[in-house]
Amino acid sequence: MKKFFARLFSKPDRPEHLKQTKPFDQSQNATTAPLSEAQIASIVNQNGLHYEPHQLVVGCGQSIGRQRDLNEDSLLAFTSTISGNFGSTPIGLFIVADGMGGHQYGEVASNAAMRAMGGYIMRKFHPMLFGHPAQSPDESIQEIMLGGINEAQRVVQREAPGSGTTLTAALVLGQQITIAHVGDSRAYMFYQDGRSEVITRDHSLVKRLEELGQLTSEEASVHPQRNVLYRALGQGDLLEPDIITIPFQPGSYLLLCSDGLWGVVPEETLLRSIRETPNIQRACHAMVEAANLAGGPDNISAILVQFLS
Repeated sequence: MKKFFARLFSKPDRPEHLKQTKPFDQSQNATTAPLSEAQIASIVNQNGLHYEPHQLVVGCGQSIGRQRDLNEDSLLAFTSTISGNFGSTPIGLFIVADGMGGHQYGEVASNAAMRAMGGYIMRKFHPMLFGHPAQSPDESIQEIMLGGINEAQRVVQREAPGSGTTLTAALVLGQQITIAHVGDSRAYMFYQDGRSEVITRDHSLVKRLEELGQLTSEEASVHPQRNVLYRALGQGDLLEPDIITIPFQPGSYLLLCSDGLWGVVPEETLLRSIRETPNIQRACHAMVEAANLAGGPDNISAILVQFLS
């Protein structure tokens, strides 16, 4: 990890051809010419644009749904871009937490988990983002994410005893995504070639039965205990989160969402929302609206992220 940040923030040597360049003579007249309509149209309409600096584009959507009186979901979306002579690297932290329905203080649990996880990660990266000179963390990214989950577990148990929440967090550093996950909120990837993939694994009873071959996916989707979790923040002393690292391909999309979205809206509809709306913010809200049109049985939260380079 230290090599990654050293490469990110090191100051490169000045190229020889720039060292030998003479200062600009201000006495020389510089001339400009307005762009033609054809040139403007070419710029606006061209595909395959190269974006500099590299950046993350984000949309968020949330709804209480149509059958709940209380919103027990919480989300966080933070992005930053560091750019200069050393290059450019987008940084993002995204979290979705879904307080467990039927438990007291589910909304307190999700909010506490989101803030504890987000605060822990930001404190670890603050010296790298704003220190001078920049200081990279001593731990690996996976260790930092695990530490954030453990901190969230302690805070939930203190602030909302007896309650629980899911938590799915994604830390983006350049073209790398590291995900920490507990519960049945989900992370998806949608690729430019039309493929979609569920990145996380549901920590639910029906998913486990499906993995053991005792239920089909169709049976699991309508099972009366489909919302029962065997792993969640705030529940029990021992917690084993899933922590994975995957590449973030340019042009692809990362989606974090609660089961209020993925439980009622099929993947094909999620993909259509991305393809058929004019921007990522509208796509995210189209997904939330689709969940409400499907009955909105639960709170709905979604964060949609695209990597541009």
